[in-house]
Amino acid sequence: MIAAKDKGLDIETFASLCKALGHPTRVMILSYLKSIDRCLCGDIVELLPLAQSTVSQHLKCLKDAGLIKGEVEGPKTCYCIDKAMLAKFSRMASELVISSSL
Repeated sequence: MIAAKDKGLDIETFASLCKALGHPTRVMILSYLKSIDRCLCGDIVELLPLAQSTVSQHLKCLKDAGLIKGEVEGPKTCYCIDKAMLAKFSRMASELVISSSL
């Protein structure tokens, strides 16, 4: 039986992060936030050819996974990458590749 934690790899967290990154739009949002290297306090909807409700669902998914932070500032929500969580995901992916010789 494989344990939920395999030599330091938190499988549940890793799977949750992979699921959050399992849609091209969410990857684009994360990539854009990383490229500007600051919080975006405006309408991400303007950057994507999608409806407001669709973009909101993608942002919620990223936020629930911990990949982005969203804070309300007046009438807008500011979105930032959670750099610590992104670094954790990177480490977990590296561990998976390194420990793939099961």
